[in-house]
Amino acid sequence: MMTKRNKIIYWIATVWLSLGMLSTGIVQLIRVKEEVEAMLHLGYPPYFLTILGVWKVLGVITVLVPGFALLKEWAYAGFFFTMSGAVYSHLATGNPISEIFPPLLLLVLTIVSWYFRPIERRLIPLTGK
Repeated sequence: MMTKRNKIIYWIATVWLSLGMLSTGIVQLIRVKEEVEAMLHLGYPPYFLTILGVWKVLGVITVLVPGFALLKEWAYAGFFFTMSGAVYSHLATGNPISEIFPPLLLLVLTIVSWYFRPIERRLIPLTGK
């Protein structure tokens, strides 16, 4: 049984994670000029924005919709890889902490949301029965 405290932690982290991923995904999909410039500065091609934007939006839908436990695990893994890669990319190019903080925050929110997710949103391992 999930405690009230854990449920509150889960929903706060998940709502903020979803807002962050959805807003950055949309910005990437509509190719805001500053986002294109940032992507080029990091050494990635502009078309990478479309890939990231589509997967972020789909990941948010997957995390929020009930059911689909396996897809949720993939969405969380995708968020983790994307945000840890973004943090490293900003560090590798010498960007200031102000540019490293947003993906770092989304990385932490991903971990917190995943860790505190309710049992019905978890992948139940096969027991051989």
